[in-house]
Amino acid sequence: MTSNGPTAFDHNKVTVVYVLGGPGAGKGTQCTKLAEDFDFCHLSAGDLLRAEQNRDGSQYGVLIRTCIREGTIVPKEVTSKLLENAMAAEIQSRSSHRWPSGKGRFLIDGFPRKMDQAELFDEVVCPASLVIHFTTTEDVMVERLLERGKTSGREDDNIESIRKRFRTYYDQTMPVIEHYSKLSKLVEV
Repeated sequence: MTSNGPTAFDHNKVTVVYVLGGPGAGKGTQCTKLAEDFDFCHLSAGDLLRAEQNRDGSQYGVLIRTCIREGTIVPKEVTSKLLENAMAAEIQSRSSHRWPSGKGRFLIDGFPRKMDQAELFDEVVCPASLVIHFTTTEDVMVERLLERGKTSGREDDNIESIRKRFRTYYDQTMPVIEHYSKLSKLVEV
């Protein structure tokens, strides 16, 4: 992919760290701690998508709902735009005191899940500085997700959706992790 112009955010002012791992690997839990300790904004791609699917008047609600239920990946343009909008809002809200001059620090949890998402976001929104990859066993992830499913209200915290999410993770997200490893931008935890 070749760039058609500048990204939405200047990578010299905005730091983007992708946080990846299998479903239930602990991405959200650890992002919350990192955001508090290091003044990052934690953006969960999944949370943004779930909020958008339920937003009145959303042109993407049905599409997102179907993808989540089926354990498939929402189109790259939709997720990238939701993240870009959330980043812009956060930079604006923190501009007067914590992040002057358009600066920002973001942990993006659960994104990108496919290479085309990574390429689009890095080219159009802001290139990633680092990727943190949380690893654990599939058994641990299943146990965590089923436990979370008891109280989360998430329609994808059931064994059928979990199995689909694992397949998607291994088939489509692992190549993203390998790509950033080759660029020496990967840290495994």
